[in-house]
Amino acid sequence: MPSPAAPAKTYGTFAGVFTPTLLTILGVIMYLRIGWVVGNAGLLGAVGIMAVAIGITTSTGLSLSSISTNTRLGAGGPYAMISRSLGREIGGSVGVPLYLSQALAVAMYIFGLRAGWQWIFPEHPALLVDLGAFAVIFAIAFASAGLAFRVQYVVMALVFASLVAIFAAPGVWTSEQDPALWGSYPGSPQEGLEGADFWVVFAVFFPAATGIMAGANMSGELTNPRKSIPLGTLSAIAISGVIYLALALWASKAASADELVSNYMIMIDRSLSRPVVLAGLLGATFSSALSSLVGAPRILLALGRDELLPRGEWFAKVSASGEPRRAMVVTGVIVVVGLLLRDLNLIAPLISMFFLITYAVINLVVLAESSLGLTSFRPTLRLTKLVPLVGAVGCVFAMFIVNPTFSLIAVGLVLAMYLWMLKAGMGRGGAEDVRSGFFVAFAHWAATKVADFGMMNAARGWKPNLLVPVSDAATLRGEYRLLRALCRPEGS
Repeated sequence: MPSPAAPAKTYGTFAGVFTPTLLTILGVIMYLRIGWVVGNAGLLGAVGIMAVAIGITTSTGLSLSSISTNTRLGAGGPYAMISRSLGREIGGSVGVPLYLSQALAVAMYIFGLRAGWQWIFPEHPALLVDLGAFAVIFAIAFASAGLAFRVQYVVMALVFASLVAIFAAPGVWTSEQDPALWGSYPGSPQEGLEGADFWVVFAVFFPAATGIMAGANMSGELTNPRKSIPLGTLSAIAISGVIYLALALWASKAASADELVSNYMIMIDRSLSRPVVLAGLLGATFSSALSSLVGAPRILLALGRDELLPRGEWFAKVSASGEPRRAMVVTGVIVVVGLLLRDLNLIAPLISMFFLITYAVINLVVLAESSLGLTSFRPTLRLTKLVPLVGAVGCVFAMFIVNPTFSLIAVGLVLAMYLWMLKAGMGRGGAEDVRSGFFVAFAHWAATKVADFGMMNAARGWKPNLLVPVSDAATLRGEYRLLRALCRPEGS
């Protein structure tokens, strides 16, 4: 069967990686929860929370970048990275939940968009707003990724205009109020959450640091993914980190801790222009939904191309212009189902866990490849082993800090899917992966240790090696039972 047409490679670093990644990171939490974080933790506590979160995503971004400089990536982004390194069944066991999480995340972003919209127009029906927003987002994404990226340029302008309006708020920087360096963690008294601690506040903020794979999802359509993914991803992480830290300082000067905790809209209320900040808030949630709707079908396309789904070849078809429209339609159906459920809070933590599992596995890939010292792993961006180790441990740590119950459920589902794919033989026929190198490296290590300890001729390690000339293998099987008993199964 001829292979499906490949998506066109048309996008550069700015359009294909930097813009979607930055806009996915700078979402609704930036506008509505940074003030709350500072009010609870104080300025230095908030900086500490941000440093931990950004440290985890930076380590993962570096690992993601290192892999992308080592191999030629096709469609699928993170799924492609994992499956090319650890095998199709491991890639699929992570990739399928990752795809579903990205699809359902679109519905969650639309719910956030609707909340902001109804703050302006409270009389508009919620379901109508949700479906209307989805129709616009789906139409843009279905038309082409290029159109989606052009729309994101407008959104980026709105977001940066809103940041200017926030930082230019009158009286904030000239205020004589001394920022509270350490907070008392009152929680959210108006919502019944009496008291919090560092890790509770961290769990609220951490999703604001994610979204770093939005550009990598476009790996199959980048003109030079080896250059674009590292440059675009790491630049977006760095710029978003600076923005978050600056906003934390702004919040500490703008209001008292009590007001920061009780008023989620503090950035809008104290800004130079409320309409501009509201436009930025709506634009950020719109862009996050659009980026996810553009990226998720690319993962489904890669899963279908690797035959990890029933009728995978159907999902692997693309249009004449290289757009995965069949995968887009399937993704759209999943989003609509999510919207009709009306409340995804029950599974929202599970979605976050699948993202964190993907981050952790990407770090483990780099840690394993670099530890084995294989000649096939020669990335342009070389990392010390400490970077992926910190990333992997940090991701697992964040999972169980944010929600230990859903962490166990997510890990269990990934393991169950891996065992199912392994039993179904879905990993067969793929390219070589790091496991073959692992066994070769382990065998070399074991042989070296045997030689180093002088055990090559040790009596306890002896096994018979017999050389018997025969003209017919059937004769050996039938008449030399003693020789077979000596050599099999423990002999050579």
